[in-house]
Amino acid sequence: MDNIKKSYIFLLMGALLISFSPVLIKDAGAPGTTTVFYRLFFGTITLLIPFVLSRIKSKEALKTKGIILAVLAGLCLAIDMALWATGIMLSNAAMPTLVGNLAPLWVGIGAFLFFKERQNSKFWIGLFVALVGVTFLIIQDLFQPNGIFKGLIFGLFAGVFYASFMLFAQSGRKLLNTISFLFISSLATTVFLGIFMLIQNFEFVGFSSKAWGLFVIMGVFIQAGAWFLINFAQGYLPASLISPTLLAQPVMAGIIAFFMLGEELSIWQIFGGVIVIIGIYTVHFAKQKKKQLE
Repeated sequence: MDNIKKSYIFLLMGALLISFSPVLIKDAGAPGTTTVFYRLFFGTITLLIPFVLSRIKSKEALKTKGIILAVLAGLCLAIDMALWATGIMLSNAAMPTLVGNLAPLWVGIGAFLFFKERQNSKFWIGLFVALVGVTFLIIQDLFQPNGIFKGLIFGLFAGVFYASFMLFAQSGRKLLNTISFLFISSLATTVFLGIFMLIQNFEFVGFSSKAWGLFVIMGVFIQAGAWFLINFAQGYLPASLISPTLLAQPVMAGIIAFFMLGEELSIWQIFGGVIVIIGIYTVHFAKQKKKQLE
């Protein structure tokens, strides 16, 4: 199996794993920034051994530009996760996640402006269709009280920084291998989230055993596992394709919430999920057709 096909499989597997994240963050019962800090903390520890082993095997020094891009990606991801997780705790697991997935729009524009990636009409049509699907997913929640709009605003700004992370990752992965980029960016994100916790006067201890268990699970399986798969894909697939694919996350998160938390799926959510999938398929079809014409 070549790396391109493997990247598609890894991308979908990674998207599935990170779909558990909103539900677990909500279930941990700790401040959002604290939960994502420990997710990154335990994830970075998990990545330490494979990173050291990869450096022992490799005879080449890490490229300075690649390290800088990984740190910048880590900063953007830290801001994204802090805003996103705070939005989840202010409202619900769905709203900030869904609105945060407007990132493909910013990625598509950023890839065009900075990387000169020309997108054909089917790409933009597919992206528009996917975003329409996201709108159907959130439309019912717009009429709900209890901080829904606060969650929306936090998620919206989180999506901008998530897009920035994707763009930095696309450049950084060309200079560093998967494990090196993931470890350095995760370490940077952990440090920045720790600084955010200090600024907000959040406690680092005093959580329930359930919360600590969820911190470890998210660190090992989501931060280390899922993002390893996604970072691998980022080395072979463009950010403008990866980001729309991750729009499947809120759809899968809704299904997971149904089975884990008993949250019922409304007709709006089912209809919106189908539209999102159609949009993602259109984006992938546009990319594949573009490659065949090149």
